[in-house]
Amino acid sequence: MKKILKYLLTILFVILLDQLVKGMLLFAITGAVPLFGNAWAIVKYPYLMGNVFNWFNIVFTWNPGTSFSMFRALGNTAPWIITLLTGIIIGLIIYYLFKRASDYERFPLALIAGGALGNLIDRIRFGAVIDFIDWHVGDWHWPAFNFADVCIVVGVCLYILNLLILKKKGK
Repeated sequence: MKKILKYLLTILFVILLDQLVKGMLLFAITGAVPLFGNAWAIVKYPYLMGNVFNWFNIVFTWNPGTSFSMFRALGNTAPWIITLLTGIIIGLIIYYLFKRASDYERFPLALIAGGALGNLIDRIRFGAVIDFIDWHVGDWHWPAFNFADVCIVVGVCLYILNLLILKKKGK
């Protein structure tokens, strides 16, 4: 039970921190805390919050697609299809995390699940995900992303690293 609680708390921490930061950005722009879809109408366009370094900005932008704005070509049905698929994938990850995963897999899977749930909450609330981290070199910008995306990427990297280490050890 303690093992399960530890990973549930990891998932919850990722979700809460992700939603807290996104909520603070929404509040900074609108002066209100929108609970559902009305934020999409209030803040329609990308908004530069501030230049932190010559290579790093805090922005506010909506991503109706998936990672790096993929699947935008699906048009108006994209949010519904992506939300459904995301929910199914999260369910499979959580099932695997608590029923079949070994100890070395659990923390990375908890990061992935927490990040995916954080973005899923945005999709359900607003029909799009709030992105705010903008890294760039000159005029070349990496697609904007958020804390949930960072947790997903770190989780995937840790998962792969663990697999490579175990493979090297012959397990």
